[in-house]
Amino acid sequence: MKRFKTALVVGKFAPLHKGHQWLIETALQQSEQVVLFSYSNPELPGCEPEKRQRWLDRLYPQCKVYVITPEFLRAHFAHLGQVELPLNTDDAVLHRRFCGFLWKHLARIPLDAVFTSEDYGDGFAEELTRYFALSAPQQPVEHVMVDLQRLQVPISGTQIRQDPHAHKAFLAPEVYGDFVKRVCFLGGESTGKSTLSALMAEKMGTLHVPEYGRTLWEEQGGHLSFEDMLKIAHTHIQQEETLAGQATEFLFVDTSPLTTWMYSHFYFGKADPELSALRHRPYDFVFLCAPDFPFVQDGTRAGEAFRVQQHQWYLELLQQMTIPWTLLTGTLEERIRKTLEVLS
Repeated sequence: MKRFKTALVVGKFAPLHKGHQWLIETALQQSEQVVLFSYSNPELPGCEPEKRQRWLDRLYPQCKVYVITPEFLRAHFAHLGQVELPLNTDDAVLHRRFCGFLWKHLARIPLDAVFTSEDYGDGFAEELTRYFALSAPQQPVEHVMVDLQRLQVPISGTQIRQDPHAHKAFLAPEVYGDFVKRVCFLGGESTGKSTLSALMAEKMGTLHVPEYGRTLWEEQGGHLSFEDMLKIAHTHIQQEETLAGQATEFLFVDTSPLTTWMYSHFYFGKADPELSALRHRPYDFVFLCAPDFPFVQDGTRAGEAFRVQQHQWYLELLQQMTIPWTLLTGTLEERIRKTLEVLS
């Protein structure tokens, strides 16, 4: 039997760091059910609501998570009139009552405890108790203080936002990956993109994502089916997400779902609707490798004419999709210099 039946943890979680995790996990150890409220007005760069929702859902699926935005309030409380999201600078009592309102209308069960790492925690619990007493008798909400002096996890969200890469150790991979810039190399066969992605990762002390389509093609003896196209895109994305959390500042990616979509049309004359949607997957930097050096036939490639055709496809698609990109030409050394110049 745990100490509390229900508990509440409130935070901006901008970003969710290991200090927040210590707080949430302490609440989980002592409570049968933990509810998480996260909101910020204004939002803080790099910690947008959809990211916070993803971080909390991935790391704490056992919690009930509510990331509160103006859109969320309109969707859930339109029948009550206009409910406004408090500003970060608003009075503490307003925030405490807002949390009481959220609990009353979302959790709809008695609240036993609120867990914080702040010296305002006692006042928060007292105000919640007063707020709930307006509509029904309730036991006082208890405040549980967790690591007020930040001795267990000596970090703050402000420090991390200033330089997330310097404080990588205080972020779970699922969180840190969203601060890593994704760098994608596109291009036809034998244009150096695989070599570039590996060399750039080595040069910058980080990781790269190999072309999974090539890996699967080799594993299956040079045969790919139509169904394999979507599998390639899904696996490639999964590898990106896994490696992003282990990378440092940049993750270099050899091709993208756009490439898989192109191959699907080339070989099968069609693409799965989901693959067509995935081809719009965004990257922070996109480099297109020009076919301006001798073609190297490794026994698996279609040939020089196909390479030129691929390059033309990329030019047309990148323009149609209004994707910002940089053309890489010349020797490998020239391409590396240009990539470094753009990334800097």
